[in-house]
This record gives sequence, C-alpha cells and structure tokens, in this order.
Amino acid sequence: MGKGLLVTFEGIEGSGKTTQAEKAHRELELQGYKCVFTREPGGTGLSEKIRPLLLDESNTEMSSVCELFLYLASRSQNVSQMIRPALDSKAIVIADRFSDSTRAYQGGGRGLDTETIRRLNDLATDGLRPDITILFDIDPAEGLRRSGSRDRIEMEDIEFHRRVRAEFLRIAEEEPGRVFEINGEDAIDSIHRQVMTLISQRLAQQTRSQGG
Repeated sequence: MGKGLLVTFEGIEGSGKTTQAEKAHRELELQGYKCVFTREPGGTGLSEKIRPLLLDESNTEMSSVCELFLYLASRSQNVSQMIRPALDSKAIVIADRFSDSTRAYQGGGRGLDTETIRRLNDLATDGLRPDITILFDIDPAEGLRRSGSRDRIEMEDIEFHRRVRAEFLRIAEEEPGRVFEINGEDAIDSIHRQVMTLISQRLAQQTRSQGG
C-alpha cells in the first residue's frame, strides 16, 4: 500500500457503527495490515479530556457554538497527533466518527450554518478528508432504543435525531463516490461482510491507481 487510508464510520446513535469499526479493525490486523483505531470525540490524551465535557448530561448550558468548537478542538488534536502520523506511516486508520458527524449533528441537528462548519473543519483538520466513509442508517427511534445509555447528545428529543439522520443521508447523496450507506438493521455478521467488501474494494482501487 503506497499511502495510508482513512476509513470513517458514521451514523446516528445506536446505528452499530462502533461495533462495526472495532470488528473491521480486528479483521484488518488479522489480514496483516497496519491498522490504527481512533474515535471521536477522543483518540488522544488531550482529546479524551474534551470528551466528557461534550457528553456529560449535566452540561445542559453548553451553547451550540461552544459544542462545535469543542468537537473541532478534539478533532484537530486527533488529526495532528494520531491520524496524520498513522497515514504517513502507510497505516489504515479506522475512525469511529469524523467530520461528517459535525455537519450532521451541529449542522443538521443544531441548525448551525453548514458552510461555516465546513470552513472551520478544514482548518481543524488541515484539509484532511476521508478516503471512504461507511454510513450506517437506522430509524432514530430504533437507534435510541438500542443504545440504552443516555449521554448529553442521546438525551436530545427524537426530532433532533431525525434531523441528524436526514443530514447524514444528504451527505451520502452528495458524495456517492466516498460515502457508502449500509442498513444498520441488518444482521451484525452480514454488515461486517459488507464493510470488509467496501474496504477491500477501496484498497484494491488505491493499489491500481498507484500502479502497484
């Protein structure tokens, strides 16, 4: 593999993306790939300190703009400290959430301007974009039922989560070459096979484009 590959896993609460990201990470390591797993918010020591500020259900006074900047701060550190170095070392990076979540949650969910979000995210990531994004789609009511836990984001009303889902689906419609949608209500093993097929196809495409 000539260069690294950034694979992002996206979806609303309870969509199964974390389970699938972890399974893909283990499978790729078993196949002999150098593979790094990270999550958002979090991924580095500093970013993990930001995570509880965002998810603690007692932080009800947090403004939407404050929330946006905290997510971007966490991502900026994760990109500079973990993701970029891993990609430079030709690793596959599996990311449980990335920039699409910010557009979906802070744009679709909170109603912040998506163009402003895009510009700020480009600053936070130094223009880094995923090579492939796998979006796990599920009905919000079913997703919340599955998730069980209730952090600050999960405690938002059902309409908030419907707006988030709608924004994710808009992203997939706008970028069909990057974002691939999977039914999050399929069986776990079936979803895993679909995920691994998509990643394998992207790796093969990368090899061909580099003349490998």
